[in-house]
Amino acid sequence: MIALLQRVSEASVRVDDESAGTRLTGAISAGILALVAVEKGDTEAQADRLLQRIVNYRIFEDESGRMNLNLQQAGGQLLLVSQFTLAANTNKGNRPSFTRAAEPEEGRRLFDYLLSTARNKLGDVPSGSFGAHMRVSLVNDGPVTFNLRVPPLS
Repeated sequence: MIALLQRVSEASVRVDDESAGTRLTGAISAGILALVAVEKGDTEAQADRLLQRIVNYRIFEDESGRMNLNLQQAGGQLLLVSQFTLAANTNKGNRPSFTRAAEPEEGRRLFDYLLSTARNKLGDVPSGSFGAHMRVSLVNDGPVTFNLRVPPLS
């Protein structure tokens, strides 16, 4: 599993809905926007490890101005958004290949598992809508962005 973490002062996600137009599905103030991709071979073990890394990653400044605090220590919020394009292979040519991405059903299952586990651990964790066209807005604080990956078993 892959997560692109962005430390934000605010972030939101809106989902395009044919019947209702664009609707807000999640918003946070200061915290982490995590864009998440599921790769072939990923299991609940990768989701658990990725969540542990997201929550414990020390990307918030302490009183000395050093990145030394994790999400909970900083009192931040988490916004999870599925983004299968993070699993793209961009090594050749001008068109990405998505052969490393999990099949949609498996991707949805593991993203939902990650989201449920995050909510059990943190309480309110807003998210986008898996597989939908989304509009993500953010104010990157820093800018601070990190790419985390927990490799699949296969």
